[in-house]
Amino acid sequence: MKYLRQLMIILAMCFLGQLLERICPIPIPGIVIGLILLFLALCTGIIKIEMIEDISNVLLSHMSFLFIPAGVGLMISFNVLKGKWIIFMFIVVISTIIVWIVTAYVVILLRKVHLNE
Repeated sequence: MKYLRQLMIILAMCFLGQLLERICPIPIPGIVIGLILLFLALCTGIIKIEMIEDISNVLLSHMSFLFIPAGVGLMISFNVLKGKWIIFMFIVVISTIIVWIVTAYVVILLRKVHLNE
């Protein structure tokens, strides 16, 4: 019952995000809006971390399983990607390097802010 309650909190935030996407002309996917709402609710204390901690750990431990549909979707789109693997791999490598660099600078910035407190 505890897991169900915690899952309902997370799903309610996802639902609110989907609802806001439909109501407001925001060019952001509803699931991302839901994640932002969940983050804001956690930051403000509306939702306590203990309220979703157990189900979050369960979902994180099964994260690799949740990527299977994306992998299958990529395999289904193989004909679209055929002949474009070099460009595709170039984009993957460049975007990964950009994410690493941005993450490094964010960590450096956050560490400076944390040390100044």
